[in-house]
Amino acid sequence: MTVDRKKQIIEAATKSFSLFGYKATTMDQVAKIASVGKGTIYTFFKNKEELFDEIVRTMIAEMREAAEEVIDEDRPFFENVHHALLRILEFRKEHQLSIKLFQEEKEIGTPVVLEVLAKLEKAIISFIKIKIQTAIDKGEIKPCDPEITAFIMLKLYVSFIFDWEKNHEPMGKDQISELFELYLFQGLSPR
Repeated sequence: MTVDRKKQIIEAATKSFSLFGYKATTMDQVAKIASVGKGTIYTFFKNKEELFDEIVRTMIAEMREAAEEVIDEDRPFFENVHHALLRILEFRKEHQLSIKLFQEEKEIGTPVVLEVLAKLEKAIISFIKIKIQTAIDKGEIKPCDPEITAFIMLKLYVSFIFDWEKNHEPMGKDQISELFELYLFQGLSPR
């Protein structure tokens, strides 16, 4: 029964954070949505921050899992990183809590939300960094700083998917893949 209550609270809090954002969510709201007394929440979580942190950890794990699902060890590194980044950014675009957090960051700049989004970015970069190091070790790509390269890859994808669409027609997955390969794997200098 206790696990069910905790799960009920987490689901209610996820719903509240996704609908109202971090700043506007209160423990009273969570208790009401979960159909529990506010005191029940405090038997599992000492405050809103701890509850939020639990939900964010789950979201990051789900995102990582989604990226792992599209990786195929028989494909070259370039294709795997392309598929993984697309899946991560699709997840970010589709996940209600993620959408709300980016909206709150833009509109309010809530410090806790800024921290969470930094944690999210760090988790993505860490995931990509491991894949880059593996590719270096296998000789699939030349030696480079895996963290900086992961950062550049993520930012390039974010630019292609989110920033470009602000003033241009959205690019298709194939076009993004081609540009990604051109800029990162082939380079622009004629050889």
